[in-house]
Amino acid sequence: MNTQSLNSNLLVEELQLGEQLNHCVHSDRRSDFALMLSMLTDNVLAHSQFKLPETEHPKSITSEDLLRKEFELPDKQRLAMDTLEDINEFSQAHLIESQQLTALHLSQALMPKPLAFRDDKNHISSTVLSNTRLYCQQEYQRKKQSELSSEDRLPFNVNSWLKAVQTAIVKAPLLKTTA
Repeated sequence: MNTQSLNSNLLVEELQLGEQLNHCVHSDRRSDFALMLSMLTDNVLAHSQFKLPETEHPKSITSEDLLRKEFELPDKQRLAMDTLEDINEFSQAHLIESQQLTALHLSQALMPKPLAFRDDKNHISSTVLSNTRLYCQQEYQRKKQSELSSEDRLPFNVNSWLKAVQTAIVKAPLLKTTA
C-alpha cells in the first residue's frame, strides 16, 4: 500500500467529518457513529480542541549537581559515548572472560559506563516506527522532511554521473545467448 495515499486520507479530528457525527446521533445510527469515532486518531493531542498553550513551570531551587554533592553520589551515568576513545572504556569483556564479576560491579559503581553507543534523541528504529499508528508515522515523516528541507542539499553532478553510467554500459561485456 502506498503510504502517501494513506496519509492524504488520514482521519485525524472530528472537524474532518463535518456534521456526519451529529446526523448519526439524531437519526439513531449508533453503528455509524461508533465507526466514525473509531476511525479518528487515538492521540488526543492531535484534536484541535485539545491543543492547549504551553505553561511555564517554575524552576526548582535544588539542582541535580547540588544533590549529588550533598549525598556524596558519583557522577550520573551517561546515556551515550562522547568520543571514540570511550569505546575502549565501554568494553568490559576481558573482566567477564576472567570471571571478575565483582571487579566489574565495582568499576560500574565507581565510574558508570555509558548505556549506549548512539546519542541521537530523534532516532527511532524502523521496527518501532512500523508498530506505531499511521498518524504517528505521518508526523515523524513530516518532521524528517522539514529537517531535510532546512538543510542544504548535497552537490550532485548529474552529467558526470550519467557519463559514468554510459561508459560502464559501453565497457561491459556483451552477454552471449545460446539457443
